Amino acid sequence: MAPSSPPTHPAPSASQEIKRRALALGFDLVGIAPAQRPAHAEFYLEWLKRGYHGAMAYLERPDAVKRRLDPSTALPGARAIVAVAMNYSSRDSSPVDDGSRAIVARYARGADYHQLFEEKLEQLAGSLRELCGQGTGTRAYVDYGPVLERDHAQRAGLGWIGKNTVLINPAIGSYLILGVILTDAELEPDEPFLPDHCGTCERCVQACPTGAILAPRELDARLCISYLTIELRGPIPRELRRLIGNRIFGCDICQEVCPWNCETPATREPRFQPREELTGPDLVGLANLGEAEFREHYSGTAIERAKRHGFLRNVAVALGNWGDSAALPALITSLNEDVPLVRGHAAWALGCMATPEARSALQNRLQLERDDWVREEIQLALQCDYSGCDP
Repeated sequence: MAPSSPPTHPAPSASQEIKRRALALGFDLVGIAPAQRPAHAEFYLEWLKRGYHGAMAYLERPDAVKRRLDPSTALPGARAIVAVAMNYSSRDSSPVDDGSRAIVARYARGADYHQLFEEKLEQLAGSLRELCGQGTGTRAYVDYGPVLERDHAQRAGLGWIGKNTVLINPAIGSYLILGVILTDAELEPDEPFLPDHCGTCERCVQACPTGAILAPRELDARLCISYLTIELRGPIPRELRRLIGNRIFGCDICQEVCPWNCETPATREPRFQPREELTGPDLVGLANLGEAEFREHYSGTAIERAKRHGFLRNVAVALGNWGDSAALPALITSLNEDVPLVRGHAAWALGCMATPEARSALQNRLQLERDDWVREEIQLALQCDYSGCDP
């Protein structure tokens, strides 16, 4: 009897193989969605109409809106979207319950994720071309491209969109960076993630200090601490400053209270490990950073995006909320910074302290100040005419 030939196994499809390679590259989740109009397209248009995007004008540009709602506009002939996610949670990420120390959002405590994701997405796009032909069209985006990543990720089966508007995966929670690759290759789509595991829970809605989550899955970015400390380039509205506390870059409150994040696994990516200088740094020390020191400390991190003047604006607000006299020298120095944005927020912080030394510094600066907005901030600080400011 002739020896039997070894059993043959069908070659994996391009869809299966690209998902295998995505996981091998270090992505924690991967799925494939059809390149169709996002499920929440109409909600997005209404969100823009209501002005919830605030000063993020790039979100409402007609060309960008068109690309977000029609993937084939971003990539002609697009048929599929490969959605990936990577966990950035770390085990030492508990919030800092000390007003003298700053809280930085978890995603910003390690290296800037953009470069990491761009590298890995380009490798994955190369695999797509290898599997489907070198002429295969691809276009990769992290979070700056004209795509609604969460919609596509949900349709690709990666998780559901929670009441705090972030994507939640039942196995690894919501501390996720999302990325997508649009392609004109024909890939087999995964089943969308349809269950809503939020149930009756509304902890995120109730915990938001500024009330930015107006209703489940309805976020007014203009009230969100992440928007106020990162996206907003001008003054932080006075009525919201007290509510920011000591959060100087981003906010995780709506994720910290989420039950699905109680036992999230730690990230496997070394570059996402938090830097020591970004884990509860001393606020006074941050306020004293010069331009060269700022670049040295935060080069290669997401905090670079705020630039030094935006960073010092946030630090001044946090120092005012701390309210300790140990912050006075740093705030008086900030009151004489070159940038009006920093001077105005330092004035607010000094007004919240309302000590003789703070009042003297404000009065001295008022005699020199030429910027109308900063003068207004100083005058209000001298009157201590702020919502939430002690009389």
